[in-house]
Amino acid sequence: MNLAVFLLLICQLLTSCNTDKTTLYLDKTYPEANERFVSKENITYYIDPVNGNDANIGTKKEAPWKTFRRINQLRLNKGNKIKILSPGTFKESLFLIGQGSTDFPIIIEFVPGKYDFYPQEAFKAKFHISNTNDSPNSPKAIAFYFLNSENIKIKGNGAEFIFRGKTIETSLNNCNNITIENLSFDYKRPTVSEMKVLSVNKNYADIQIHKDSQYKIVDSTLIWIGEGWKHEAQSLWQVFNYKENKVKRINLPIETMRFLELEQNMVRINYNVNPGFIKGFTYQNRNTFRDYAAIFIQKSKNISFKNVNIYFMHGMGIVSQYCENITLDSLLVKPREYSGRTCSAWADILHFSGCKGNITINNSYLSAANDDAINVHGTHLRIVEKISNRKIKVRFMHPQTYGFDAFFTGDSIEFIGAKTLLSYSKNKVINTEKLNDKEIELTLGQDIPNNIKMDDVIENTSWAADVTIRNNKIVHIPTRGILITTRGRVIIEKNMLFKTHMSGILIANDANSWFESGSVKDVTISNNKFIECGDPVINIHPENSEILSEHPIHKNIKIINNQFFLKENTILSAKSTGNLSFYNNKIYSESNLNMNELISLDVCSNIKIKDNQINNKVVNTIYKN
Repeated sequence: MNLAVFLLLICQLLTSCNTDKTTLYLDKTYPEANERFVSKENITYYIDPVNGNDANIGTKKEAPWKTFRRINQLRLNKGNKIKILSPGTFKESLFLIGQGSTDFPIIIEFVPGKYDFYPQEAFKAKFHISNTNDSPNSPKAIAFYFLNSENIKIKGNGAEFIFRGKTIETSLNNCNNITIENLSFDYKRPTVSEMKVLSVNKNYADIQIHKDSQYKIVDSTLIWIGEGWKHEAQSLWQVFNYKENKVKRINLPIETMRFLELEQNMVRINYNVNPGFIKGFTYQNRNTFRDYAAIFIQKSKNISFKNVNIYFMHGMGIVSQYCENITLDSLLVKPREYSGRTCSAWADILHFSGCKGNITINNSYLSAANDDAINVHGTHLRIVEKISNRKIKVRFMHPQTYGFDAFFTGDSIEFIGAKTLLSYSKNKVINTEKLNDKEIELTLGQDIPNNIKMDDVIENTSWAADVTIRNNKIVHIPTRGILITTRGRVIIEKNMLFKTHMSGILIANDANSWFESGSVKDVTISNNKFIECGDPVINIHPENSEILSEHPIHKNIKIINNQFFLKENTILSAKSTGNLSFYNNKIYSESNLNMNELISLDVCSNIKIKDNQINNKVVNTIYKN
């Protein structure tokens, strides 16, 4: 940068900003908050990635900046606007720090069109992400990063964001009142590769690799090639069965296959025995290493997504971690029309870990994932040491879930038996001290009970959300449609769950495998349509090894006015559940079944099953366990 341009930048920044700083940090692409200039209120900044120039003044439409670099030098203020004037390419992140107001929010507005985002020069940060922590020490590129910010509206106007390599598409960290609307996310080269089987013979199958799935074959080994990544084909696949319009996971022993390219995107797979290829079916393959979340929200509240389309996202999906009040309305997750793709999500679609307040998912289409559509849970931490009467050491146990703040001063906690999953004592957190990424020392307000066991767990009961899942369609899911384990009130109504390979709804809770808490207290599942979901359609299955009949794990579950179109036999399986109602449901099956064949109960109490219909015939008899 020559002296004249440098002086011009000084003058322009001082013109548009309020500051008493004497040093400009123009050598930093992503300066810290205290290194930034405070913008004046109600100023509009213009960016044009095609015709702009970062030496321009940036506050006039006819003299826009070219990149986000100059915005990243500012702390934005009430009424500020950022207007992107034309679609184009961005090689740096938008790293925004700003405080709008309710009446005068900060607005970021894009014109319609396609925008390419490259990760090489993007802002990168290390995160501990729940259920996604295979690579916590690897900095992750972030396209849009919002830190310590509030009252911001992102208006896409139909803009399409295309990511050119692994990227956290958007991250909100310690933010409040953020709205994201009317835009779409996609990858130029999705990290799930796809191929369609054209023919199957005794010792080989001929396949067509999707045009978006770049590859090479080295020494008869198939290697998937992406933008900034590559990996050998793995044994865990997902198959899209076009005849039955559903997907499922399958293990194909990749070591028994030999790949030969016949022509571009046409490959022959040689084998001694067909490992599971079927003509006409599409096979999806991914690297199962969990390194990213597509959208990562942590320690934030009042976050809203509306009219957002996701055609592909890499990573665990939209992960909300220790957040409060998350709303997703009219979210569409599916492969882009006419793309020929069958997968839109590398793993889960929506994942909520340790959230509170209200989680609301309405009017959305969630499809084509490589894992669950919706998962809501807390995290059990294992007790490993009683330090004193009021100090205890706890530990994250699952290798993919650790490192984040799981307790805060003033939180309520409960001691949970690892084998029974029952609460036996309550307390409050006075202080927390992170000892390392896996262990936390808690100082409590009352004495710790004498009967604790070192494999028992602690649940943070302050962070348990009320959940509403209404008027959504869930389709092409290889696992469960909805996993729900929260102490808050849960309403699941007016949804269609179409051919989930496993249960449509799973209510779990465990302290020995994924360590996902907790017990449910108030769940209503009503007016939904379950079409050929896996067996059992609704599965209430806490993973307690010791069952006490007088103390159920889950309570107050109502399943009413639903329609079940069965492919298999079990509608409902419940274990260690109290106050369970199943009534006014309509069941359609080609088999001549009775309620005892449709429902399986294990150590449940206060069961009400009545006034259901099987193939339009009312069944008034009470179920007998």
